[in-house]
Amino acid sequence: MPGMVALLQARAPQTAWDMIMGGTLPTKMVLAVLTVFSFVSWVLIFWKWRHFRRVRKQGDRVLAALEQANGLHEAFKAIVALPESPYGRVFRGGISFFSELRPGSLRENTPASQGLTPTQLEALRLVLEKEQAEERDELAHGLTWLAIIGSVSPLLGLLGTVIGVMNAFLGITAGGSANISVVAPGIAEALITTVFGLAVAIPAVIAYNHYVARLNLVSGELEGFSSEFIGTLAREGRV
Repeated sequence: MPGMVALLQARAPQTAWDMIMGGTLPTKMVLAVLTVFSFVSWVLIFWKWRHFRRVRKQGDRVLAALEQANGLHEAFKAIVALPESPYGRVFRGGISFFSELRPGSLRENTPASQGLTPTQLEALRLVLEKEQAEERDELAHGLTWLAIIGSVSPLLGLLGTVIGVMNAFLGITAGGSANISVVAPGIAEALITTVFGLAVAIPAVIAYNHYVARLNLVSGELEGFSSEFIGTLAREGRV
């Protein structure tokens, strides 16, 4: 028996990589899935970081253009000249609907026509809300997968650990020894999936919460932008 223990100690994995390479098929399958999840989550993290940074810059340009514009007509020309952005699309959606209700009212030097009726004003609000919802859905692309990866990865890691512990106890039963030198390698191999699952989940959860906060911030700005649009119509006597 001491010779068998010594042999097991000699074959015991010395590093995490040894445990991975010497692991059972279920352990390797769990680690493979977690590796894919990790790759996908980091791709999403960098993609959404660039996406929200671009939207932030676009928003600054739109707001700067609106501050320099005198009246709705100049604001419309300034927005049209800028690249596509969520703010610009909301503004254009509102302008397009208003132009359908009051054709020609946005032409330069055109006197303000009769204001919108309460029904038309409510319809304009609904159009702006629809544009905001579409932009929010566009900005939210990818966040669902971050949430899924952040919640499922620890469970996959735990599944791998449970399977590994079961195999370790089956090995103890087959070997007839519960010596720590026999038990420890199997338990360590089992726990590595939990560690890897947490390593995948933590960045995904942090990124998801950060980007949801950024999404809520942009959504609030779009709501304020829509209110400012209607306020501009009111100041110019168009509603």
